Amino acid sequence: MSASVPAQALRLLADDAEDLKILSAALQDAVCTIGDISYEPSARRLTVSVNRFRWETARTAKGGERVRAAVQLGGVLSVKAHRLRREAEQAVLSLLSIDFTPGDTPAGAVTLNFAGGGALKVQVECLDAVLADLSKPWSARRRPSHDSSESP
Repeated sequence: MSASVPAQALRLLADDAEDLKILSAALQDAVCTIGDISYEPSARRLTVSVNRFRWETARTAKGGERVRAAVQLGGVLSVKAHRLRREAEQAVLSLLSIDFTPGDTPAGAVTLNFAGGGALKVQVECLDAVLADLSKPWSARRRPSHDSSESP
């Protein structure tokens, strides 16, 4: 492990829908730009680099912390974007959730849902997801809030 990444850095693997729910919860309110999304068709890999809100330390860190992290999906067959413009590389996205829709076992679709209705639908030959923190945490400007009166 690199000396710049703290020992409590989060590292998660997901190979089924239940694991993916945990990974999704850890990534809720992560922010990135369109340019932070990298699809490598020949490697069958999608990587999204994000600034992740550290929900696991939210009670102890005043205002909360963020950390640079990456989520990577393997076995990717295709990626389709909905309401995301690839040419708007600096457009900021806020990740709401990651869902898995099973297909012909073990294949399926992983959907990354972003605020404002944007989504990435990733067809995978099997569920193979990894989340890893990449940096030391820093103080968040503000803690994400979820107003229950807002419509989805």
